[in-house]
Amino acid sequence: MSISRLHDFLSEQLRQPRPDAIAGKKAGRWHTYSTQEVAQIADTVSRAFIKLGLQKGDRVALVSNNRPEWNFVDLGAIQIGLVVVPMYANSIAKDYEYILQHSESRILFCSGGDIWKKVKSILPQCPSIERVYVFDAETDATAWEEFLKLGQHDTTDLTPYKKAVKPEDWATILYTSGTTGVPKGVILTHHNIVSNVLTVRSLNLLPKTEGPERLRALSFLPLNHSFERMVFYTYLAMGIGVYYAESLDTIRDNLQEVKPHVFTSVPRLIEKVYERIQTTGQTLTGIKRTLFFWAMGLVQDYDPEKKYGLGYSLQLALARALVFRKWKEALGGNIRLIVTGAAALPSHLARVFWGAGIPIMEGYGLTETSPVISVNTFDAYRLGSIGRPIPGVEVRITPLDGYPEGEGEITVRGPNVMLGYYKNPEATAEVLKEGWFYTGDVGKIDKDGFLFITDRKKEMFKTAGGKYIAPQPIESALKSSVFIEQAMVIGEFRKFPAALIVPSFPTLEKWAADQSISFMGREDLVRHPKVVTLFEQEIEGINQQFSQYERVKKFILLTKEWTIEGGELTPTLKLKRRVILSQYKDAIDALYAQAEAQAVR
Repeated sequence: MSISRLHDFLSEQLRQPRPDAIAGKKAGRWHTYSTQEVAQIADTVSRAFIKLGLQKGDRVALVSNNRPEWNFVDLGAIQIGLVVVPMYANSIAKDYEYILQHSESRILFCSGGDIWKKVKSILPQCPSIERVYVFDAETDATAWEEFLKLGQHDTTDLTPYKKAVKPEDWATILYTSGTTGVPKGVILTHHNIVSNVLTVRSLNLLPKTEGPERLRALSFLPLNHSFERMVFYTYLAMGIGVYYAESLDTIRDNLQEVKPHVFTSVPRLIEKVYERIQTTGQTLTGIKRTLFFWAMGLVQDYDPEKKYGLGYSLQLALARALVFRKWKEALGGNIRLIVTGAAALPSHLARVFWGAGIPIMEGYGLTETSPVISVNTFDAYRLGSIGRPIPGVEVRITPLDGYPEGEGEITVRGPNVMLGYYKNPEATAEVLKEGWFYTGDVGKIDKDGFLFITDRKKEMFKTAGGKYIAPQPIESALKSSVFIEQAMVIGEFRKFPAALIVPSFPTLEKWAADQSISFMGREDLVRHPKVVTLFEQEIEGINQQFSQYERVKKFILLTKEWTIEGGELTPTLKLKRRVILSQYKDAIDALYAQAEAQAVR
């Protein structure tokens, strides 16, 4: 059948239904929904919306953790032309208020608990919201089941409503988390997202569902983000069952229960898995310890593009059987692929996991591009790259001051590019010029067409000596240390770059205990001379990867992690640099003043 609207994917899969199209866990039990049940519930949702008087183009807001009800609302809304406005569950109440007011949403669906408490606190300031339905039992809220009752016995023919939805109609307004200001509402059409899904489905990327095996995916990245939202539709389009993790804290258990073949992640979660593996390795003794570090040494320089001889291949097969098999078992035993995005994946992690027989495909995109621009595949993979641009999407490099020839801003043109920012023509005009979308990311394309990100344009800064510094590669390198949890490179208009460092306190405290270092708390720990020396050595080793002017000369060890709630991180865990610089202004000024005084002496 012809696919031109998002709900066409569900109609297509009804021809080859599966018993577990979507699954969620509640009260300790997995609840699965067949393809037919998903379609039936979506239709019930559509009829309930119609009974409430919603019309094509009206906005429906949604804030919840990942769960089947999220999809039911989404599918039921878009197939009758409503526009879905999802929000991050971990956003602060003020952001909810802004988005609900700005989007003029009429109906809101949300989870219970803390999310419902935040929603209640801002409802008086959101006059456009006519009704709120809560997925979980709350004594002072209207339940999701009450909403469903509106459409359960309704016989309205949905065919004309579904046919009335055109590819160019708005499907969603996605509010970007924003590192510098209020969120911007990205308008994506059915055609934007459908074009992305169809192209990704055609690539040799995700496992195919041919044959008797029914593939499963575990989902834990937020569905309101364009990446996981588009991935859900891709799973749906490929007949892959989607199982929702209960929370980030339960992923380890959920992996064992679901035994997925694929999941999407962000590099930081991969880093944490690797750190746990390294920590476990350090505790091994005897032959197990010897085998672990032999296997790790074998894959530290692994490259999937390289052809290896028989000797190495036999050793690698042995390492995978004796050591890396346990990694796969920890991921459920069936894992064939991990797809990452949202930030750069450190190359040493890509090498190790590929060597272990766990391919990690890194891709690139933005909310404004529905989101995929480029991605590595089994047919075309290059270590350290974000893959080749996907078919139908053009990428060019626009020169920028301060960057070498061939490196500049990544600009994109294609069917996946947004219509614009809702109610914000000025911001739209800044990034959409003559059909090209200016991403704000800096990169280059190699001779074989692979795209590499080298910096974020707005985050690049110039030192007092006139040298341009790209902070992200340095920060990624710093976070490769098992002792560093978070890092931000600073130094705009200063004589040299420095760094704010948040240690990985579980790792650091264990190291301190092994060193017989006594301390009264985090403040006492980070000031200990041996700890300072440890970080000096870690940073000095990392500095060797960079030019002299890029090297971190000084650092500040912090005792408090940066969080979304604290205002230092966006809901997608990006650094809010201006906020952090403001918070630590006095400490930063003191660091540079002390360095200046030492230089005078």
